[in-house]
Amino acid sequence: MTTIHKFGSTGISCHAWSGSRSELALSHNSKEITIYKTNGKGWDKTDVLDQHDLRVTSIDWAPNTNRIVTCSSDRNAYVWVKGTDGQWKYTLVLLRINRAATCVRWSPEENKFACGSGAKVISICYYEADNDWWVAKHIKKPIISTITSIDWHPNNILLAAGSADFKVRVFSGFIKDIEPKPSATAWGMKMPMGNLMAEFSNSPNGGGWVHAVSFSADGSKLAWVGHDSS
Repeated sequence: MTTIHKFGSTGISCHAWSGSRSELALSHNSKEITIYKTNGKGWDKTDVLDQHDLRVTSIDWAPNTNRIVTCSSDRNAYVWVKGTDGQWKYTLVLLRINRAATCVRWSPEENKFACGSGAKVISICYYEADNDWWVAKHIKKPIISTITSIDWHPNNILLAAGSADFKVRVFSGFIKDIEPKPSATAWGMKMPMGNLMAEFSNSPNGGGWVHAVSFSADGSKLAWVGHDSS
């Protein structure tokens, strides 16, 4: 059964659910993220996260660690952690890009996240405890256009990315500083950071922008949808 929820008259550009599905983070096509909590009959606004300078383009809410990551047209990302006092504390993540950030997703183990951008770059970001900051490493080649969608493989290493060049690619997002050497998968054996594991054209009939990508539950298959109705 479909349930309809209303959150005002302003358009919603992106949203993410908490792990319990009792809370919702969304952006009303602005630089702010609003947190809502269900009261059983409707939704109450509980917080507004306001640090970005330009429109928020993507939100992801880690179900286990309860951390929120957001990215924006201001080329930055923020990681939000709820303190014991109930207040959301933020940490700026410098993505080191010169175009808008477009999409962001936590890895399955929630120890890193990937952020696509209009800079033809994917930033793989992880927390460096010794320096108390988030570090961004880049995947660049052979991307030639804006990254429009991303999805992590269940093994926490591989990353699928759809882009505006009509291509879907699978890369390695392996970070040797925080995780052990990965085991071989159906996508290949060698997985150094940024290695291109596979590349697909959106459609044999020309194609279009790739709007969404998703691995199957076991990671052996990859699906996507494109702007050309494919």
